[in-house]
Amino acid sequence: MRIVIAEDLLLLRDGMVRLLTDTGHTVVAAVGDAAGLITAVGEHQPDLSIVDVRLPPGFRDEGLRAALKLRAADPDTRVLIVSQYVERAYAAELLADGRGGVGYLLKDRVTDLDEFLDAVERVAAGGTAMDPEVVRQLFTRSTRNHGVDGLTPRERQVLDLMAQGLSNSAICAALVLAPVSVEKHISSIFGKLDLPPADDAHRRVRAVLAYLNS
Repeated sequence: MRIVIAEDLLLLRDGMVRLLTDTGHTVVAAVGDAAGLITAVGEHQPDLSIVDVRLPPGFRDEGLRAALKLRAADPDTRVLIVSQYVERAYAAELLADGRGGVGYLLKDRVTDLDEFLDAVERVAAGGTAMDPEVVRQLFTRSTRNHGVDGLTPRERQVLDLMAQGLSNSAICAALVLAPVSVEKHISSIFGKLDLPPADDAHRRVRAVLAYLNS
C-alpha cells in the first residue's frame, strides 16, 4: 500500500514511517504541514493518507481541513485522521458525506501495532475505523437522538462495533452471536434510524452518522 503521512511531530512521523515500512507498506511522502499534504497527495495519488488534525501554522484544524478539501476534490480519497483528543465535530464532519474510506484514531492507538494496522487496512479498503474511545464519548453525548434512544442494549452494542468499522463476521466474534442474529440487529438498527433498503453501500456509515450529528 502507498501511504502519505502528514504529522508535525518528527518522532511520531518517523515512528509511523518505520512501522509501516517494516510491515510491507510504502510511505511515498512524510510531511509536516497541510500544504505539504495537499502537494504530496496530488503528486503521488496514495492509497491512504494518515493526517494529524492539528498542523502548522495555526495548530487548530489545518490537517482536517486539508483532508476534507482532498475528499471534496476526489471522494474516493482515503483518509485516516489521528488526534491527541476526542474532537466530536471533526469525526462528524469526516463522515458527513455518507461515504467510507475514513477513520479517526487517538494517537495513543498508534502504539498498538495490530489495532493501528487494522485501521489502516480497513480505511484503505473503503471502510471506516473509529477509535473505541471516540465511539464511547459519541454515544454518551447522543442519548437524545430520537432514533438512537429507541435501540435496545444489544443494538447499541452492535452499532458501537459498526462505528468502529467492524465487519459482520467480526461483530459475531466480538459478541458471540450467530451471523443471522447480527444481520437481524443491523436490519433493526437501519429501520429505527430511518435508513430504508436502497442501492446504497454506505448505510452503515450513515447509521453511525445518525448519532454523530445528534
